[in-house]
Amino acid sequence: MATLVAGRGYVLHPMDWMPSASDQNSPDIYAPWIDWQASVEGLKIAPQEQLTVQNWDDFYPAARRIALTEMRRRDPATARSLMEAKAPGEPAEVRLALIELMHFGLTPEDAPFLKSLATDRSGKVQELASRLLARLGEHGRVGGGADDPVAELAAFIAEGKSGFIRRRTTYTPAKLKSPAQEKRRAELFETCNLVDLASRFGVSEPDFIAAWQFGADNNADIQISRMVAASGSDAAVTQMADTLIAEGGKPALFVLHLTPRLDSRRKRVLVRLILKDTPQYVSTLTLAEGFEANWLDWPDLTNGQSLAVLRSAVAGNDDAMKRTVDDLLETLGFLATAATAEKLIEHVVAAGMPPAAASLAFLRLNAALTGTNP
Repeated sequence: MATLVAGRGYVLHPMDWMPSASDQNSPDIYAPWIDWQASVEGLKIAPQEQLTVQNWDDFYPAARRIALTEMRRRDPATARSLMEAKAPGEPAEVRLALIELMHFGLTPEDAPFLKSLATDRSGKVQELASRLLARLGEHGRVGGGADDPVAELAAFIAEGKSGFIRRRTTYTPAKLKSPAQEKRRAELFETCNLVDLASRFGVSEPDFIAAWQFGADNNADIQISRMVAASGSDAAVTQMADTLIAEGGKPALFVLHLTPRLDSRRKRVLVRLILKDTPQYVSTLTLAEGFEANWLDWPDLTNGQSLAVLRSAVAGNDDAMKRTVDDLLETLGFLATAATAEKLIEHVVAAGMPPAAASLAFLRLNAALTGTNP
């Protein structure tokens, strides 16, 4: 809600909602509020000059986060130097939040600093640094012995061939024999990095993803998608997204796991594809992260059967489906423009939803925020 409201040039009333002092995700406009919360007396104001080693302690966490984020986009080397100098003296949770900012403008020049974090006092910081290094193509697993988790994960994947004229390699999840194997495979996908797994088979990350047989095992497809999102290179992420979106249908839904890594254009293409081609899976939009607010137009919602499916669910008697509709309306209320929100309210009310239903609250707020506050 805060993101949608901020996108229209407004803020929530502080008596209705106030971000916590540890908030890392609210829109930048709330940074002074967060820093006010962090201040013991609520009087200190973050300086307006550029963040440096000398004035680091004059910035409260939210203002520092915004300054570092902007610096990583504009001058990543300077931002990295600041983190190298100041992060070691911060508590573990602050160090983790700082290192998370490294994904902005991540380049091979960041590798030495990230490698130095292998001895950080926090296991979470070590793991995050390893993931970021993997995105740069740095291998985190070596060896190949019996206790090598990458080798263990590779054993759950069958390498094969397909095609008669042009033979090509395929990678298919092996048939599992027990729930224990299912659990172990999930753990390995979560802890291993894509670059190491692809290297185990002697191929690049994009080649491994291109050869993965989506549709053979739904759980494995979800696990590989999450692995790509967490540790895959930018090339692997875009290759997987573009391939599955072009294929369409159910396989495109796995791209939802990649949304934190996708650019705005690909996110919008994905949402429009789901609304148009897979209305039976439209509820999956509630699972995605990182979408922008205030862009979904009415033709996007009516280009296919999704609106009809939504109206049918509203008119039906399936309680579970109605709860899903509630979540979906909240998601659509975030994505939609004000005009789209207003039209959607009319349609779901016409389908049988009470005009005063709580499910419409987000849509009504959206529709009320017409224009942009100067």
